[in-house]
Amino acid sequence: MAASSRASNASWDPVLIISQIISIQTLHYLTLSVLIPPLLSIFAEADALVFEGGATNVGMIMDWREMAGRPTVRGMQGEDRWDAYYGAWSGGKQLGSGWEEGRWDGWTDPMRGWVIAFSWMIASFADIYYLCILIRRPRFILDFALTLAFSHLVLTTYYSASIPTSLFFWLVIFAWSASTVIIAEQLCVKREMAEGLVISPPRDEADDLEMGELLRRD
Repeated sequence: MAASSRASNASWDPVLIISQIISIQTLHYLTLSVLIPPLLSIFAEADALVFEGGATNVGMIMDWREMAGRPTVRGMQGEDRWDAYYGAWSGGKQLGSGWEEGRWDGWTDPMRGWVIAFSWMIASFADIYYLCILIRRPRFILDFALTLAFSHLVLTTYYSASIPTSLFFWLVIFAWSASTVIIAEQLCVKREMAEGLVISPPRDEADDLEMGELLRRD
C-alpha cells in the first residue's frame, strides 16, 4: 500500500507538469515568431502591414483578428460601423487615421490571415517534435496539446479584449489540434514499442542451450 502511494506521488509532479506546459508554450510561440514575420514580408501586402504594426508585431501571433483578417483599429462610439474607423494603432501610437488620401482606408489584406494560418499548420510539425521529446508518454499528449490550445485562447482573448468569433480561426485551431495530437501520439506509441521490444529466444530453446553447455562441461 505504501509502495503504491509512493509510486502515485512520483507520477504526480506539479513542478514538472507546469515546467513542461511553459516550455511547450514558449517553444510554440518561438516557432511562430520565426515563421510568421518572413512569410508576411514575402506574401502579404506591405502597405496594409504598416497599419497593423508591421510583420514583426506581436499581434500577428497573439491577436486572433490578424488570423481572421479583421481590422484591429479603434472606433468612435455612436458612429456607423464602417464610419467609426478613425485610426490604426499599434503599441499606443497612431499609425494612420481618417479617410484622407494616402491614409489607411479601412482595407485589410486577406492574404495576411492565410499566411498566419499556414504558419500555424507548419508549426504543428515542430510542436509534434516538442511533445515527443518533452512529454514522451502517449497518454499525456492529448492533455498537453489541448492545454496549449486552451492557453492560447485565453491569451488571445485577453490580448484582443474580445472572444474569438471567427469561424476560420476556430477551424485552424481545430485542424492544428487534431493533426498535432494524432501524429504525436502515433510517434510516441511507435517509439515505446521499439524501446520496449526485447527479442529473446523461446524458453525451451534457451533451456536446451544451457543444458548443452552443462553437458559439454561434463
